[in-house]
Amino acid sequence: MNQRNNDDGPRRPGQVKEITSLANPIIKDIKALTEKKNRERSGTFMAEGLKLVLDAIETGWKIDTLMYAKAGIGKPLIERAALHTVATGGLVLEVTEKVLSSVTRRDNPQMVVGIFQSRWQTLADIKPKAGETWVALDRVRDPGNLGTIIRTADAAGASGVILVGETTDPFSLETVRATMGSIFSMPLVRANVADFIKWQKASGTNMVATHLKGAIDYRTADYKSRPVVLLMGNEQAGLPDELAEAAGTRARIPQQGRADSLNLAVATAVMLFEARRHLLVLVDVNG
Repeated sequence: MNQRNNDDGPRRPGQVKEITSLANPIIKDIKALTEKKNRERSGTFMAEGLKLVLDAIETGWKIDTLMYAKAGIGKPLIERAALHTVATGGLVLEVTEKVLSSVTRRDNPQMVVGIFQSRWQTLADIKPKAGETWVALDRVRDPGNLGTIIRTADAAGASGVILVGETTDPFSLETVRATMGSIFSMPLVRANVADFIKWQKASGTNMVATHLKGAIDYRTADYKSRPVVLLMGNEQAGLPDELAEAAGTRARIPQQGRADSLNLAVATAVMLFEARRHLLVLVDVNG
């Protein structure tokens, strides 16, 4: 991995390109991925950190560009990622910390950044099976909440996350960070309200929605007889009536203290682990 082009030279796939200038057009294109419209236009997104990059590679995601700091030269795991990127036709960039900070908008950036092709599934792709749990989120706005929910869904063994209506982008840098790599394991679907309700009615699932009106204790809901869709509402407004009324079960998490509500990610975690409790097996890590 010792072949390099100079900063102004042509892009040559299969070689390492050394870049020190923030004005380099490749760097400008990567920085543009911080905006949703550019991610959607290019079909790519940014993941920061060696762990996330290796997780993506190991789960079969296509890497378009690998960027690493000069301090990473000679580190075996970074070399491995670079060799994989070259072997699959991607571009490898060796950059200064100043360039990395500019791209990630952080003063102390991770040493490695990867650019990957986004993946979406459609509702038509989803055929829920016995024992499956899907998480549906209505108009989730906070990138940290969405990233944490994706990570939690992965940990609980959920089958995927459905984004209903206008939601924050799961491929934003902030959300990808919050997933801690689970973005590469969780199938993601986006749908409007009408299509989601139509799909759910035809899917044979039991949709359990968190809602105050006509709600039962979430611990008494039926999570066993059919595949489950957990429907969680917007952080501020909760679920609109149209979605709440489409649910077969409306559930509520009892609270005792002075707090008037739970954070969306926390509430989703509570619901998820209850829904999957009968399916989760404790593994003895000590062998």
